[in-house]
Amino acid sequence: MSGAATPPPAVNGTGSAYAGLITRIVAFAADAAIINAVAIGVGLVVAVGLSLFHLPHDVEVVLAAIGGAAAIAWGIGYFTFFWSTTGQTPGDRMLSIEVRREHGERLHIGRAFLRVLALPLSVIPFGAGMVLILFDRRRRALHDLLVGTVVVYVVRVPRAQRASMSPPPSSATRRPKRISAG
Repeated sequence: MSGAATPPPAVNGTGSAYAGLITRIVAFAADAAIINAVAIGVGLVVAVGLSLFHLPHDVEVVLAAIGGAAAIAWGIGYFTFFWSTTGQTPGDRMLSIEVRREHGERLHIGRAFLRVLALPLSVIPFGAGMVLILFDRRRRALHDLLVGTVVVYVVRVPRAQRASMSPPPSSATRRPKRISAG
């Protein structure tokens, strides 16, 4: 895509509209903590439940493999769901960043899924694909370049301020009052 869109304005206090390496790593660490806490919690509950039964070793191995596959699917589903619905995982929201397509649109589920699958390419070997963030003018890692995404800062507007900023409903959108007969 040779004609890049006009870059979004820098967010106050950051000097850039695009999220940097440290911000993205901290957001990812927060998401990893959530993913692991849920996976470990579910694993413990299942393990305690299965401990009531005497299972053959081969069955335990199969169940462990199924648990591992479920943990991987949970992680993939977590990122795919959040990036395709709100553009922000809980870790991203905590640091006021959002994943978008290069021209500002939200990710569709397919692109979010591809981004998750491409993420290991940025980490292996030794995080080399993440280092690109330091040199790319839009701070894109290898997986961003491959899938056509950017990570941008978003301005948080406090809930009270949002309520005061929203216009009052027009008469066309207000519900008519019901008049009871009797």
